[in-house]
Amino acid sequence: MSLLADASSTSGSFIRAVIGVVGLLALAYLFSEDRKKVNWRVIGGGLALQFAIALGVLRLSWIEAFFGWIAGLFATALDISVQAAAFVFGPLSDIVMMNAAFEGRGFVFAFMALPSILFFSALSSLLYYFGILQLVVRGMAWVMSRVMRLSGAESLAAAANVFVGQTEAPLLVKPYVPKMTRSEILALMVGGMATIAGSVFAIYMGMLGGADEQSKLEFGKFLLCASAMNAPAALLMAKVLVPEREEVSQDLTVSRESIGRNPIDALANGTTQGLQLALNVGAMLIAFYAVIMLVNEMLAFFGGIALFGEANLNQWIQESSGERFDALSLQALFGFLFAPIAWLIGVSSHEILQVGQLIGTKIFATEFFAYAELAGMKEEGLSAHSVFLSTFALCGFANFMSIGIQIGGIGALAPERRGDLASLGVKALFGGTMASLLSATIAGSLF
Repeated sequence: MSLLADASSTSGSFIRAVIGVVGLLALAYLFSEDRKKVNWRVIGGGLALQFAIALGVLRLSWIEAFFGWIAGLFATALDISVQAAAFVFGPLSDIVMMNAAFEGRGFVFAFMALPSILFFSALSSLLYYFGILQLVVRGMAWVMSRVMRLSGAESLAAAANVFVGQTEAPLLVKPYVPKMTRSEILALMVGGMATIAGSVFAIYMGMLGGADEQSKLEFGKFLLCASAMNAPAALLMAKVLVPEREEVSQDLTVSRESIGRNPIDALANGTTQGLQLALNVGAMLIAFYAVIMLVNEMLAFFGGIALFGEANLNQWIQESSGERFDALSLQALFGFLFAPIAWLIGVSSHEILQVGQLIGTKIFATEFFAYAELAGMKEEGLSAHSVFLSTFALCGFANFMSIGIQIGGIGALAPERRGDLASLGVKALFGGTMASLLSATIAGSLF
């Protein structure tokens, strides 16, 4: 299924997007530490960059082709990682053979998705060692720094987050971290929350695209667009929540933090880091899934207790959701809680419960769970428009676990700033979530 083939952008959708952008900015402004210090030029520059990226990828054929080419590189690398996994795991990593053996239910996450993390982590280390990654990051940072008038350090980190994880990106600005202002620290954190790393990018391509190569490339292009849009969106949100009060440097010198003594050493280090990430992801998914199932069982039990006569919460949930939810559950609570946000970003009224559920799952669990649920909803008939918006809205590491990851990771680079990191954790989560939602709203105006 090609989502863009079903696209039908109208003046109504553009007006709806304007309402969404204003609403999201107003919500962020409401929680600003110093509303009088908000620099509206930064806001305007960030919005302009987001719209320019979305317009280029979704409407200009040559830019769309370029992003499609990059997505194709990721798809090829994903296929290579699958072949490498097959060398170790044999048919367990072959989706075609496993589907034939298990009647279409042959996807085994541990053997088909996690190996790609190893390969992409190793590949990123090689690109970093040869200076290719830094060159691309510096170019993106230069544009954001000039358009939004921000410091070089926060622009570099935000650009790096498009390609690497929330603990690796700060390494590019390691010398600056101890002396960063409070606003710059938040920008560093929100940048990590609002984007996804290349090491997991391929997994989401595979999840959403499935066995259809064309669909996989299309979702790859959308994810690239979302992550690129989220970089200026993260800086924008950080500057609304904690406006800059001091003079900052626009120096764009990239830290020369060594990742290995030679290419082989860099490859080995990247593989080791990828293994740690893959093990953490696998363990996290098992533990979180079990906890979610346990909580759902408890909620369903209490929801079945009669309140007035024979009526109970489970029945009310079924009726209120049009039987989208069978009983009281975390998914149902997320759906109702975040339904207004789903409407604000442009989701049709009859699908706001499903998309609201996805947004809540991403925040309270992880984007892994949310994208897995989105893939299931896509197969069950969720509209192309809602799938498109959800792909953008879920793109980012903004969840409660990331607060701890950032305090530990960035805190190791500057132990004296650990207090600031801890105090800004929830704000960073909020800013990262809002950045992804803002990108979804703007991209939706062009769908």
